[in-house]
Amino acid sequence: MEQRIYQQEAIQSCRNAFGIKKKSVLLVMPTGAGKTVVFSQIAQNAVEKNNNVLILVHRRELITQASKKLAAINVEHGIIAAKFKPTDAPIQIASVQTLVRRLSTTKFTPSLIIIDEAHHAAAGSWKKILDNYPQSIRLGVTATPCRLDGRGLKEFFDDLILGPTIPELVELGYLSPHRVFAAPKPVKLTGIKTRAGDYAKDQLSERMREYSVIGDTVENWQKHASDLPTVAFCVDIDHAEAVTTKFNDAGIKADIITGEMNTTDRDQVINDLSSGSTQVLVSVDVISEGFDLPQVSCAILLRPTQSEGLYMQQVGRILRPQENKTAIVLDHVGNTRKHGFVDDIRKWSLNAKAKAKRNDEPAPSVTTCDVCFATYRPQRVCPSCGAVKEKQIRKLNHLEGELVELKREEVRLNAEEKTARKKEYWEANTLEDYFAIAERRGYKRGWAYHAFKNRKLKISTTKTINDQWNWG
Repeated sequence: MEQRIYQQEAIQSCRNAFGIKKKSVLLVMPTGAGKTVVFSQIAQNAVEKNNNVLILVHRRELITQASKKLAAINVEHGIIAAKFKPTDAPIQIASVQTLVRRLSTTKFTPSLIIIDEAHHAAAGSWKKILDNYPQSIRLGVTATPCRLDGRGLKEFFDDLILGPTIPELVELGYLSPHRVFAAPKPVKLTGIKTRAGDYAKDQLSERMREYSVIGDTVENWQKHASDLPTVAFCVDIDHAEAVTTKFNDAGIKADIITGEMNTTDRDQVINDLSSGSTQVLVSVDVISEGFDLPQVSCAILLRPTQSEGLYMQQVGRILRPQENKTAIVLDHVGNTRKHGFVDDIRKWSLNAKAKAKRNDEPAPSVTTCDVCFATYRPQRVCPSCGAVKEKQIRKLNHLEGELVELKREEVRLNAEEKTARKKEYWEANTLEDYFAIAERRGYKRGWAYHAFKNRKLKISTTKTINDQWNWG
């Protein structure tokens, strides 16, 4: 298999790192750059030196991808996963879920472990497998070297190798350019608790029941991406079913795909999208990784996320190149405004990110039983009397607002404006200063009183500490 120049450079960089005794290396390459090609070649090179290689993946689609790439370069390999017979091949592609259950019985001992989608390496099953082979060297590959909890990947990797950037790959024709149409303002998510670095899914789902998105989903798709093969990303199954129904009611063939579907059904709906019999595939926790259909040209973002990595994985699905293709992102929830354009240059690091301020935890939502009138956290069966709550057909409620094309300068200026507003706030010294800020921003005068009081309180507290400890 012919390798692109940047793939050859990535392979050589990994060799150089291991050559200077780096034990664990993380290679960063954008979605669509061909990281499977890179690590397949590295695996082959290791086998030629009489080493065993373990390739760790967590999705069946990734098993298929790796197996095809190895087969293309005539490399013998086995697969450790349900329904596959064991082999003694020197390369084993292993499902994390399967291997973690077989650790006590497997006799395969790898010299090299390749970790696909390595940003998952901190998860329990992954870590258990890695800890089982402490003498093995590691090569992690990912498009997004960031963890939801912000802790970084430094405890798993001791060297970071950066491959090409998305703009470079677009310029070379290996990825498609894209346009973003976004809501004029983000969805209001104040009060939703953060768990493991992202919005608490149950609370996010409840909030999205109040209104789903800004701008009508179907109308905006018809306006900006009509007839383009599309993937829509939703919060949960109820949300996805509502989106699917709305497209189908408009005469646009849509289908749903979830992580709970069996393999046959998932393959079928993906094939339907590929063949054109389905126009819109509505996804819940699937297709953000291991999905490779170049004809898919539009992503509808209906799930707000704090995860920069998840956002980039989702949009990255539609950047596979095709002739004259310009991908379309329809962002109804403000993810682009929050995280920036997917092809912005990012300064990746193995170090942890600064923790974001936690949102105030809202009061837990409750529902009332229609039979015994007991109140409880939302669930289908009443814990008091056992009555089953009828499933309600969910409808999409849209806030007013048309999606408009988002320019890179606008996102950059928004970030600069936030910085300037913070500076203006902290440089104000008198109540009159805060009145002036309130007038410029269209705030009520009451805001100025509260802001000034809060400012004085913080200054007073800081002065007390400084005086007490003679810090100046």
